[in-house]
Amino acid sequence: MEFSKDVSGSTTTLKIRGELDATTTPDIRPALDEIASQSPKRVVVDLSSLRLIDSSGVGGIVSLFKRVRAAGGHFEVLGVCGQPRSIFKVLRLDRVFDISA
Repeated sequence: MEFSKDVSGSTTTLKIRGELDATTTPDIRPALDEIASQSPKRVVVDLSSLRLIDSSGVGGIVSLFKRVRAAGGHFEVLGVCGQPRSIFKVLRLDRVFDISA
């Protein structure tokens, strides 16, 4: 798993590549905490290069979503396809936050 963070104006974009699972989620947790602590107005999580996600990865994204929304920010997920999209649909996360293919 690799990730990158970009801040442009009031938007923070987090791009996650590879696999986000129980093994890799602890590696990204500090970045998620940092993003949430900055209370950005808009957070975009780009999963277009994510091949696999499990419950740990979903938990990290949902935790970030809750913290961003609690601070009054907008949260969206882009590029969800393949296995991650199936997981998001099964968990009905497409009804919780904005998801774009």
